[in-house]
Amino acid sequence: MLPYQSPGVYKEDLYPVPASEFLTGVPVFLGLAEKGELESVVKLTYWQQFTKGFGKALAGSYLSYAVRGFFENGGLLCYVIRLADASMSELERGLELQASVEEIDLVCTPDIMTNASDVSSLQKKVLDQCAESGDRFALLDSLPAANSEKVLEQREQLAGQKNGALYYPWLLVPGVAKGEYVSVPPSGHVAGVYARTDRNTGVFKAPANEELKGVLDTETKIAALEQDKLNPVSVNCIRSFKGRGIRVWGARTLAGENEPEWRYVNVRRLFLTVGRWIERNMQNIIFEPNDFRLWSRIIRELTVYCNTLFKQGALKGGTPGDAYYIKCDAETNPPEVRDKGMIVTEVGLAPVAPCEFVVVRIIHGGSGVTMSGVAEPL
Repeated sequence: MLPYQSPGVYKEDLYPVPASEFLTGVPVFLGLAEKGELESVVKLTYWQQFTKGFGKALAGSYLSYAVRGFFENGGLLCYVIRLADASMSELERGLELQASVEEIDLVCTPDIMTNASDVSSLQKKVLDQCAESGDRFALLDSLPAANSEKVLEQREQLAGQKNGALYYPWLLVPGVAKGEYVSVPPSGHVAGVYARTDRNTGVFKAPANEELKGVLDTETKIAALEQDKLNPVSVNCIRSFKGRGIRVWGARTLAGENEPEWRYVNVRRLFLTVGRWIERNMQNIIFEPNDFRLWSRIIRELTVYCNTLFKQGALKGGTPGDAYYIKCDAETNPPEVRDKGMIVTEVGLAPVAPCEFVVVRIIHGGSGVTMSGVAEPL
């Protein structure tokens, strides 16, 4: 990582991004920086571009650490918007700027944490924008130096939001000076995990049980008993495991119990991604004659896409018919719908939920102790 401390040859792995590929795991970072234009949405494909365009880590800002953590954890492409301060008006301006960039599907705002008195309202604004756009997912940071009680209070303020997830605790990472370390919000590093998981498996895989790179330790140690209180209410913990490093150990959205179908991050992001794909790839049917030939064409194109998802393992079921359905016909498009210039297509998907609980039953019987294998939780 820059700046290097001594002369030598340093290896850096760079991954070219295909220009035409439909990408996921592309965050926008909004925060404070040493320099850079305030009205630009800057595209970055490797870490050194940040220091060139936005300068060194700014005192009191977490933006540079978030972007660095993103690339350290496998991120390939992100966008950065510089804010003048962490006020509501600046956040709204930044969110409006990024709304026009189609590639973005994640939103990270680490410098919200510098405005401690307004964190709740600022995070709600981010979640509202993601809900309004319908194609973005927010990665939210817990409060600094928070304990379980504080995080639970924060979580209560964000209840019922399916287009976002909350991560706890903060991370200790190398600072600018040699031997220095700083405590930073986790969203940037977690965004890198999202990008890495999307690339290695797919958006349908939960971005969890993945090791965080470039992290020295967590600000707070979380034991299993503590996570027992946090996980059920959708606080995604980051934990250190002996011999396995520091890992993201949760994959739940902020939807809550009122919308259990959106409980898991990967399920929600799968549907957001399908929506993005449809919006991008179905533009060519606009203004076409609205009849059975168009309906057949829509079914054909969506079937190809959904079948690809099925083959990748994104959908459950033994056959495509079990995994999804597509309906676009006279029933979904009666005359009154067509007279309004509309065409309605129903798409049903059966997403694969992540395996959170692996239970092995140990049976104590007269013939000794046996293991019955993996079983469903009681």
